[in-house]
Amino acid sequence: MSLKVALQMDPIGSINIHADSTFRIALEAQARGHDLFFYTPDKLAFVEGRVTARGWPIEVRRELGNHVSYGPEAEVDLADFDVVWLRQDPPFDMGYITSTHLLDMIHPSTLVVNDPFWVRNYPEKLLVLRFPELTPPTAIARDLATIRAFKARHGDVILKPLYGNGGAGVFRLDAQDRNLASLHELFSGINREPLIVQKFLPAVSAGDKRVILVEGEPIGAINRVPQAGETRSNMHVGGRPEKIGLTERDLEICRTIGPLLKAHGQIFVGIDVIGDYLTEINVTSPTGLQELERFDGVNGAEKIWQAIEARRSA
Repeated sequence: MSLKVALQMDPIGSINIHADSTFRIALEAQARGHDLFFYTPDKLAFVEGRVTARGWPIEVRRELGNHVSYGPEAEVDLADFDVVWLRQDPPFDMGYITSTHLLDMIHPSTLVVNDPFWVRNYPEKLLVLRFPELTPPTAIARDLATIRAFKARHGDVILKPLYGNGGAGVFRLDAQDRNLASLHELFSGINREPLIVQKFLPAVSAGDKRVILVEGEPIGAINRVPQAGETRSNMHVGGRPEKIGLTERDLEICRTIGPLLKAHGQIFVGIDVIGDYLTEINVTSPTGLQELERFDGVNGAEKIWQAIEARRSA
């Protein structure tokens, strides 16, 4: 089965080919005989009843400095494609949300991965609120008094933007910290969104586990260990990836959330687990495929394409 595949992603020319999950997905697609077309989110449009994109047919290869070749630039009708990948990185802002509305108009005749309706309705830091038995104490608020009261109850907390990514803007405020009001003022000056505040989990010093799920089933995990003196474990800010296995608690978490993810078309998902607690469910642009393959030999991209091909066949 040869599929026409469009990749909506950030500029492909500047990616790290040894870490980028979208690149690994593209390599696997090409190896399976699928045709690739690349465009950036700003080239997505709705024009007189058609959802279009301006971009390039591409070929990819694992060759540093020469990892992509472009065909002639073209405007395409995305309804003519079999699969469209929604893979640009957050922030999950109105531009991101608008792209999900436009892609909604061609899905499911064209299979959009992940399902854009549920990507829009399942932001990573909000979907976890449906599973309070799995998560640390959490509050979503813009009101400073509410955040102060939460911090007073729990002492040591993590404060971060509700729609951020990659560890940007994440602060640990321990019991002696005096910066809450200043940080609240800073964030309030940047945007009108609430903040998320969670009880600090000391187990993060041993790592923040990224568990990868395909069609709601776990296929493996990597551990991300923060640098010395750093709270954040995200690889974007220097977290060190390590080999790690799945615990019974990890599997329990996956059994709880997996059926919902599969039912709502979230084919490729990465969840974050610290100790025994689920902290995020990443559906927008999860990562970790290449690290998992290096550590455990698990070809997650193959499993993802098997799931997509099965859905297209059905």
